[in-house]
Amino acid sequence: MTTAPTPVPTTPAATSPGGGAGASATATTTSPTSTAPAPRRRPLARLGGASWLATVPLLLFFLIGFGLPCVAIVIGAFTASSDAESGAGQFTFDNLTASVQGGYRTAMLSSLKLSALTALLATVLGVPLAQAVVTSRRGWLRQAVLTASGVLANFGGLPLAFAFVATLGNAGEITRLLHLTDHGWSLYSFTGLTVVYLYFLIPLMVLTITPALDGLRTQWREAAQNNRATTVQYWLHVALPILLPSLLGGFVLLFGSAFAAYATAAAMVGATVPLVSRSIADALSGNVLVGQGNLALALSLNMIVVAVLVMAVYLPLQRRSARWLS
Repeated sequence: MTTAPTPVPTTPAATSPGGGAGASATATTTSPTSTAPAPRRRPLARLGGASWLATVPLLLFFLIGFGLPCVAIVIGAFTASSDAESGAGQFTFDNLTASVQGGYRTAMLSSLKLSALTALLATVLGVPLAQAVVTSRRGWLRQAVLTASGVLANFGGLPLAFAFVATLGNAGEITRLLHLTDHGWSLYSFTGLTVVYLYFLIPLMVLTITPALDGLRTQWREAAQNNRATTVQYWLHVALPILLPSLLGGFVLLFGSAFAAYATAAAMVGATVPLVSRSIADALSGNVLVGQGNLALALSLNMIVVAVLVMAVYLPLQRRSARWLS
């Protein structure tokens, strides 16, 4: 017994320009003369130029939080201090001249050296750790490392200094257990401060470079393997050239973070290691000379110049890395 085919309803044929019904239903759906409903405009598009009002609170915050202090620093750097012996409030270059001479120049060079060294070490140590996290098949390990890195990257100041003094200080637990003092170890030195800075710079590098490592496509590695490239050759000729802008950008970011750090070094080493941030505090409090308040503003202006140079290098590197990894 056969079942009769079910009739399929057909759409009426479109009328041809000559009055016939020869055009099929398919022609009706693909006809260029068919009209589609016009897309609705978004509410913000109707407002036109008024959409920029959403950025006003951010601009006001930036102006009050950063703009006004920068203006005050620039004015104070070129003005004699109000508690100076003579010429108070007058325009002068003496503050800037003194900020790049003697002990202040030594402090600036020491800060630059410490920042560059710690940023380089954190980059070298942080990238393999981030790569191990990215290639791990355990999702919980990735989440744990990234969460811990987010916490440690923001852990500093007095709590960090106290933690290291209690563990690696002259009377610290690890120092006494391993007899580090007998081997010339001292936490209150340039080397000790470098170790402390790595505590929060390595996690910061992990957070910075992980998105870039995620952007490396598996097709690139497969193409290198199909061309009989080894793992070392893949990293030297494919991965590292692509990651180079991100690596340099991360290095610059770590450099700026280490350069601006103050509380940890001030609480741990004091004046043992000369740093420009510590010199600013001494000039403001009058620990070195009286009437040098505006000299601290000149030192701050020098730090702002370094920070601007750091951002001028960092932003183009980020845009260039986004071309490959986006």
